[in-house]
Amino acid sequence: MIRIQRLTKYFGNFLALDNVSFEAQPGEILALIGPNGSGKSTIMRCIAGLMTPTRGEVIVNGLPAAGKTREWLSYLPQKVSFPESLTGQELVSFYARLRKLPPGMTERAMEISRLNGFAQRPVHEYSAGMLQRLGIAIAVMPDAPIVVMDEPTAGLDADGVCRLRDLLSQMRARRQTVVVSSHALAEVEALADRIAILVKGRLIACEPLHQLRGWLAKRAAMRVRLREPKREACEAVLQAGAISAELIGTDLIVVAGAEKRLEILHALEREGAHIEQFSTEEPTLESLYLGYTREDSHNQSGVAASDRL
Repeated sequence: MIRIQRLTKYFGNFLALDNVSFEAQPGEILALIGPNGSGKSTIMRCIAGLMTPTRGEVIVNGLPAAGKTREWLSYLPQKVSFPESLTGQELVSFYARLRKLPPGMTERAMEISRLNGFAQRPVHEYSAGMLQRLGIAIAVMPDAPIVVMDEPTAGLDADGVCRLRDLLSQMRARRQTVVVSSHALAEVEALADRIAILVKGRLIACEPLHQLRGWLAKRAAMRVRLREPKREACEAVLQAGAISAELIGTDLIVVAGAEKRLEILHALEREGAHIEQFSTEEPTLESLYLGYTREDSHNQSGVAASDRL
């Protein structure tokens, strides 16, 4: 498992990570998401023991990161780089010898990479997607208890992304601890068990995916068009259990759980409102993510995500 406690990292006067704490458990896929420059790669380098925190600590299987912990960990950097004169097959064999792996592991890695006839060709002939496939195959080849992947979907085509999903599912089943990163929520939504949102080096939220979806389900927006809109309609729906209500022109925008919608419509009818039409607008995880990032740009108080959910 991975435990990060009050992790802080400065580069000169620049604060890259600000007091970040979270855990990743065996059999869990944790996704770090956030805008470019939010600190995702810095966290991953600290986990891999490639960077020393300014303050705080990174614990890997009960020990500080680096040293012996590297035996239990595989790391895929944000941008893979290999000697350009070597072939894919040679690189897989080299890393297998470096990790002292049995021959069967190299065959598995070649199957994972699917180089489509390029295995015996030098990597300078590879596309960005093929290089990424090769990097992923080498990273997962040792079956390490902990796997850290920085932007693993970068450059992958649709088939590559699907194969990565299958790989991650297999790793979850083998009880490996997996941390992946991305700046695009849609890429990790189908992969992760928990999502940690980072903005400007601070952890804004770290919640199970099902909990975030449950939070969203209770906050669907209903748009009700009224023939003669009145302010009393807002008060009526709030008393009926709506979370919020706003009158915009002839439209009443109501935020409420699905179980409250019928009661809200009845409350409007009792108030004498004439409903011309209504529709629902289900929020997405993308909108939640954008909401967190926008809120953080105006709020530097560091309120815990669990207090806002």
